[in-house]
Amino acid sequence: MKTLLVTGARGQLGQELQGLSYTHVFRDYRFLFTDVDTLDITNAGRVEEYIAKNGIDCVINCASYTNVDKAETEQDAAMLINGTAPGLLAGACAGKGAFLVHVGTDFVFDGERPVPYREEDNAAPISSYGRSKLEGDRAVLAYERGTVVRTSWLYSSYGHNFFRTIHRLAHEKDELSVVYDQAGTPTYARDLARVLLLLAVNSLSGKGSYGKELFHYSNEGVCSWYDFALEIITLTGIQCRVKPVETEQYPLPARRPRYSVMSKSKIRSRLEIDIPHWKESLRNCISQLD
Repeated sequence: MKTLLVTGARGQLGQELQGLSYTHVFRDYRFLFTDVDTLDITNAGRVEEYIAKNGIDCVINCASYTNVDKAETEQDAAMLINGTAPGLLAGACAGKGAFLVHVGTDFVFDGERPVPYREEDNAAPISSYGRSKLEGDRAVLAYERGTVVRTSWLYSSYGHNFFRTIHRLAHEKDELSVVYDQAGTPTYARDLARVLLLLAVNSLSGKGSYGKELFHYSNEGVCSWYDFALEIITLTGIQCRVKPVETEQYPLPARRPRYSVMSKSKIRSRLEIDIPHWKESLRNCISQLD
């Protein structure tokens, strides 16, 4: 029986992976879920010991420093978790010959490209968060059995994310102001979790080889944060107005790419998958709310 380790298990993506792991599809695999209290991925010795002791065959790294704005003042912490730790995981995986899947971000791009970003396009992050994530990508891609999946605008019914924030605030306020001049694609964490597991299982079963591979994955379609917020409120039936505002009217410490849509052609072709539109996945997410 192959053993998979999922780090960052308390986050939204980790929780979605945990839910899927209980399904019959993965009954022949053993899953271990850790968070910082059970495995500090910034501690090289601890990581090596854990992977060797538990016979890990695959690591799905969901652990990340995700506070984009706070990363501007906590650059060392962001770099340690997002940039250094993935390299430590890669080193530990190399000692066991384990497959490593690492989750990246669209924030490695500057947003100046007028068409969807492809895997081969140059990364040029404009924030400390983006720079730290790019370092992590590079560390994993230097490992012969390392794979990076970049995603965008991740949300779920779990954890802290834009979807849950808008859903909460819409119940508390009569009107919300949301930026309309940043374009991207929301990604339902459950959809991404399925893709990560497919990569892992294919690699472990010999159905696919993904060493030093970089993929882009999000849901289909393009929208602004304003569009996303409006759709959330419309589908949930909450009585709340949404006011579109420009980025300059909502200043934040970290710069965001104005356009971070990614091309999914490569992953769609390699995994032979259908990718749902973001509105369809949003409806699925809303159906999971209590």
